[in-house]
Amino acid sequence: MDGCLEASLSPLSIPEYVLGCSGRRMPLLGFGTAASPPVGSQLTKTAILQAIELGYRHFDTASLYGTEQPLGEAILEAIAVGLIKSRDELFITSKLWCSDAHGELVLPALQRSLKNLRLEHLDLYLIHWPVSSKPGIYEFPIKREDFLAMDFKAVWKAMEDCQRLGLTKSIGVSNFSCKKLGDILAFAKIPPAVNQVELNPLWQQKKLREFCKANGILLTAYAPLGAQGTIWGSNRVLECELLKEIAKQKGKTVAQVHFALFVSSILL
Repeated sequence: MDGCLEASLSPLSIPEYVLGCSGRRMPLLGFGTAASPPVGSQLTKTAILQAIELGYRHFDTASLYGTEQPLGEAILEAIAVGLIKSRDELFITSKLWCSDAHGELVLPALQRSLKNLRLEHLDLYLIHWPVSSKPGIYEFPIKREDFLAMDFKAVWKAMEDCQRLGLTKSIGVSNFSCKKLGDILAFAKIPPAVNQVELNPLWQQKKLREFCKANGILLTAYAPLGAQGTIWGSNRVLECELLKEIAKQKGKTVAQVHFALFVSSILL
C-alpha cells in the first residue's frame, strides 16, 4: 500500500499481516516510490529517509520506477545514522517488468534488482502486469506492437525458483484479475501471496477482494488515495464529500480514515 507521511506514525502502530508460504510479517502501510512524472534520485532518497524516520518500514519499488538504487542507498544510510539497526527491520517489495516477464529472464531481472538495492534478498517480488513485452524495452505505456502473450507457467515457475533460492521471501502478482489469478493457481506449487492492484473507496473491486480472500491471497492497494497527476488518475478520493465528513467527525484526515477502513477489511 502506498501511503502519505503522517507525523504521528510509529512502527509499533502499523498492523502487520503474516504472508502465506513464507510466514513473513508485512506491514500493512507501505511507502510507494513511484512518481509521475519521475523525480530525481536524490529527492527520492531524501523522501525515503524521512519516511524511515517517521516510522515507515515497508517500501515498494520496481525495476521500471528507477527507484531501486536510491532506495538501496537510503537503507544503507539509515543504518549508518542509526535510524534502523539493520535491513531486517524493513520489508522491501520490488517487481518484474513486462519485458523481463519471460521464463529465462526472471532470475536475471531479480538479480539486477538486488544489485541496484544492494540487498541479498527481497521480502516480496511481484509480476508487475499479467502481460509480457519485447525483451530489453523498459517503458510505460508499452507500445501496442511490443506486447507479447505471457507464458504464465514458465514465468511463475521461474518466480517459484527465485523463492526457493532465497532471493525473495515471498512471491506474488500485481494488476491480476480473478481469471488471471485462477490461471496461476491451476498449476502453482507456491501460490501468490499478494495481488497488488489499484484499490480505493471509490473503486472497491469487491469481486476481486472476495476471490483473493477465498484463495488466501492478500489484496493490497496502490494509489489508495487516488492518483492525481498520473496519466490515468484523479483526485476524486481526497475530494469525496462522504470521506471528508467522516474525517471531520473523527478528527482525522481523509487518508487516516481510508487506512482504518482498509485495515479493518483485511483483519476482520
